[in-house]
Amino acid sequence: MSTTITPEMTMEQVLSAVPAAQRALFQRYHVGGCSSCGFQPTDTLAQVCKDHNLLDVAEVIRTIQLAGDTDASAQVDVKQVKAWLDAGEPFEFIDVRPPEEAAIARIQAAQPLDFDDPGRYMSLPKDTRIVFHCRSGVRSLDVAAYFIGHGFQNVFSMRGGILAWSQEIDPSIRQY
Repeated sequence: MSTTITPEMTMEQVLSAVPAAQRALFQRYHVGGCSSCGFQPTDTLAQVCKDHNLLDVAEVIRTIQLAGDTDASAQVDVKQVKAWLDAGEPFEFIDVRPPEEAAIARIQAAQPLDFDDPGRYMSLPKDTRIVFHCRSGVRSLDVAAYFIGHGFQNVFSMRGGILAWSQEIDPSIRQY
């Protein structure tokens, strides 16, 4: 919590100081995840709070400062995912990469994201365990944040993505 964030800072400055801030703002306040709840890089944090009726600016700043912890709690290690698979535990394991990336390398147990019917995931029970993965864990963390922001309570991004899976679980999976 050592990063200083002030209401006068632009969102560009805030996101530069705390890269996880956008995910945290979306998860907590549904701000910044889409065009209807978005903001401009030149908007100040105070203006974003005003535009979205967030009256407790100090609390918004605390949320931003804790964003790294928020991201960490939404991640799961590849070895844990492998243990869940080996134990036959029920969960949705979803590859969020586009088809052209999935064609390069894939984890057999992961289902590709249905880009034609993303609403099917929103109809899952909110307590469904869902693990998203991508190449490195960044895009899947964004997707996990989106689901958390929509009330899902047991959602994770696989830390390190398919690259970590290849390094720690199955070296036969091609790295790219």
